[in-house]
Amino acid sequence: KIGDNLRLPPIAQTCVVEADGRVTLNAEQMANAATIAAIGVRRKMPERAVVIALATAFQESRLRNLAGGDRDSVGLFQQRPSQGWGTPEQIRDPRYAATKFYAALRKVRGWEQMEITDAAQAVQRSAFPRAYQKWADESTVLARALLGDATAAVACSVGRDPALRGSAATEALSTGLRLDWGRLETASPAELVGLAVPTTDVRAGWRYAHWLVSHAADHGVRRVRYADRQWTAEHGRWQPVRTAESSSDQVIAEVYTD
Repeated sequence: KIGDNLRLPPIAQTCVVEADGRVTLNAEQMANAATIAAIGVRRKMPERAVVIALATAFQESRLRNLAGGDRDSVGLFQQRPSQGWGTPEQIRDPRYAATKFYAALRKVRGWEQMEITDAAQAVQRSAFPRAYQKWADESTVLARALLGDATAAVACSVGRDPALRGSAATEALSTGLRLDWGRLETASPAELVGLAVPTTDVRAGWRYAHWLVSHAADHGVRRVRYADRQWTAEHGRWQPVRTAESSSDQVIAEVYTD
């Protein structure tokens, strides 16, 4: 484990999360946090499990997908191949790593009633057993936003040179959504280059909307619209939209064109 030896990286492309508190991350950290939360939902884990997972990843890697660490530790949770977590290649996959963490947490008897740091330690067996608790507040804010319990709570300022554009961005975005959320039907609206994600309720809508903004930098997302709000890469924040454009039935994501 590398835990306390890490410092937060300089924040270039900034994401601000506000949900009964405020957390500032860079684009990589935000994308990883969104994936950890999505996998928690997919595995039908309660919100407290997501908080514990986020606090653990904060402590172990500062939400970065590290290539190494202490001894053979790898990835977001600094899981070790020698301790049966998987191959280095598997552990470097954030979705695999998060899935393994939740599976291990589920096996801890009484984890639901434990303090965050005790539940995390029961999984991690760290040399710093109390270190996870200091990330409880930040992780609670992130979980509340990423699980859809807050409106327009994730706002990212991304660069003007997107990693992907056009059909490549749309395809990558659709693939990322399926990998994180499982079976998720998306459509491609004729009036824009991007996709639409159908929603079953407002909470689910904000989950997807916040996920899309969280992954904007690495998927070339230009605009996300849901209900009566929209986020744009140009402004880096959520703003009201006209009533005629509002919809709670789907989340719209527009990508940069070629």
